[in-house]
Amino acid sequence: MAERRLLVLFGSQTGTAQDTAERIGREAKRRHLRCRVEALDSCDLANLIHEPLVVFVCATTGQGDPPDNMKMFWRFLFRKNLPASSLCQLDYAVLGLGDSSYPKFNFVAKKLHKRLLQLGGNPLLPVALGDDQHDLGPDAVVDPWLVALWDKILALYPLPPGLEIISPDVRLPPKYTLRYLPEGPPPPGSALLQPPAPRAAPCELQPFAAPVLFNQRVTAQSHFQDVRLIEFDIAGSGITFSAGDVVMIQPQNCPEDVQQFCQLLRLEPHRRFVLEPTEPGTPLPPLLPQPCTVHYLVTHYLDISCVPRRSFFELLASFSTNELEREKLQEFSSAQGQEELYSYCSRPRRTTLEALWDFPHTTCAIPADYLLDLIPRIRPRAFSIASSLLARPERMQILVAVVRYKTRLSKPRRGLCSTWLASLDPEQGDVRVPLWVKKGGMKFPADPATPVIMIGPGTGVAPFRAAIQERVALGRGGNCLFFGCRYKSRDFYCQTEWEELVTKGLLTLFTAFSRDQEEKVYVQHRIRENGRLVWELLSSGNAHVYLAG
Repeated sequence: MAERRLLVLFGSQTGTAQDTAERIGREAKRRHLRCRVEALDSCDLANLIHEPLVVFVCATTGQGDPPDNMKMFWRFLFRKNLPASSLCQLDYAVLGLGDSSYPKFNFVAKKLHKRLLQLGGNPLLPVALGDDQHDLGPDAVVDPWLVALWDKILALYPLPPGLEIISPDVRLPPKYTLRYLPEGPPPPGSALLQPPAPRAAPCELQPFAAPVLFNQRVTAQSHFQDVRLIEFDIAGSGITFSAGDVVMIQPQNCPEDVQQFCQLLRLEPHRRFVLEPTEPGTPLPPLLPQPCTVHYLVTHYLDISCVPRRSFFELLASFSTNELEREKLQEFSSAQGQEELYSYCSRPRRTTLEALWDFPHTTCAIPADYLLDLIPRIRPRAFSIASSLLARPERMQILVAVVRYKTRLSKPRRGLCSTWLASLDPEQGDVRVPLWVKKGGMKFPADPATPVIMIGPGTGVAPFRAAIQERVALGRGGNCLFFGCRYKSRDFYCQTEWEELVTKGLLTLFTAFSRDQEEKVYVQHRIRENGRLVWELLSSGNAHVYLAG
C-alpha cells in the first residue's frame, strides 16, 4: 500500500498562513497520515519531485508579492530550465489567503497553481481563495475546502484497517515537552542579547545586538503622538545598507505582562528546561537557547500580546474543566461562532494575555508542554532606515511612531515593538536591540542627474531622510520633498536638518501642516499648487517619484 504521507508547505508574512498550515497538519494526524509542516524556503526543493502529496498554503503580500519565507522557492519554481514533466508524480492542492480590497487578490496562490500545472502536477481540487474581507474571514472558504480535501485524500489513501479518524474531542500530543532541569545556579547571560560577533551578515536566526546610542522624542510633549528618533551603533556588525532598505527588529514583552502571564499559569520564571520533540525529526525552534528559562521563553518568544486566533481557543477548550468556560471556548472555535469571536477579539484588539484572564479556570490548567502549540512566536517588525552610512558611518537611525489607541476595552492598545523601543533608555546602562537588515522595495536612481520627487507625510519621511542624506553626500542635486504633518510646531520631524539643506540649495521642500489653519491642507494640495514644477521634473528631467506613508 502507498505510504500515507503528506507535506504541508506555507508562505506566511503575518502568521495566518502558518496557522492554517498547522491546522491542516493537526487534521492530517487525526487521519493517521505522516505529516510535516514547513515554510517553503525551509524545504529541500530538490526533494519535491519525490513527494507524492503536497498542500501549499500561501499568502500574498504588497503588490502581489510572495511572502519573505517563500521567495527562494518562488525563484526556483519559475526557472525557465525546469522540464515540463518535473512534478508529474505530484498530487497537490493550493490554498491562498488574501484580501479582495487589493487589486492583486491572491495573486501568489493563483500563479503557483498555474505553474504547478505547467510542471505536470495533478491538482486534487481547484485553488481555494480565502478572503480577509469576508464576514467570516478566510475560514468561510477554508472550512468547506478542507472537507473536500480530506475526502479526496482519504479516497487516495484510505485509513489503515482497524483505524478511525481521531475525534476532535481527543487532544493531540504537544509538539514538544518541556523537561525541567534540577534547580541550580542561574545560567550565564542569554545568547540572543550578548551574541558572539557574527561571522556572516546578521539575519533572523543570528541578529546583531545593537547598542542604543540615543532615543529622542521628536514631537512636542503637547502632541498626542509620541514619535522617536532612535540611533543604534552597528560598528563591527558587518551590516551595510542603502537608502530604501529596511531594518528588522525582534521585540520583547514588557516585564509586567511577563509577570502576569507567569502568575496566571502558575509558572516559575527562574525554572530552567530543555525542549524535547514529541516526534523524532521535529526541529527545535531555532531562536530558543537550550537550556532555557521560563522567563526567557515568555519574554523573548511567546507572543502574549497578539490577538489570538481561532486555533488558540480550540486548543484552550481541550484543557478546560469548567463547563461554562469550555462552552464559550468551543463556540469561539466553531465555524458558527466566528462573528462572535471577531467581536470579542479582533474588533477590540484583545490580546492573548487578556483572553487568558477571561478564562481563569482553564488558564491555570494549561500544561506547560502545550505553550508552544498554544501561543505563536513573537514576529520581527520592519522599520524604514532613516539615515545613510555616508552621513553617519557605523550608525543607523529609525523614526518610530509609538502605537497607542483606544478601543472599547478600558485599557489603551499599545504596539508591542514601538512601546518597547520607546521604553529603552541608554542612560540607564547598556541597552541592546536584536536587529538585521533586509533589502527594501525602493531603489533610488544611480544616475546623479536624475531628479527625485519624494512624498513622505508623517513617519513616511523616514526612507527619504536616508535618501536625501545619501544623495547630498554624493553631491547629487534635484532633491524635491513634499512633507506633511499636523502642526509646524509639534510634529515637523527633522525641521532644522531640512531647513539647512534648503539654505544650501541641496533640497527643494514643500510642507503641508494640515491643522495650522481653518482649511485642512495636505501634501496632495501642495503637489497640485506646484504642478508646473512637478510636470517639468517629470517631462524634461525624467524624475523618479516615490511615495511612503
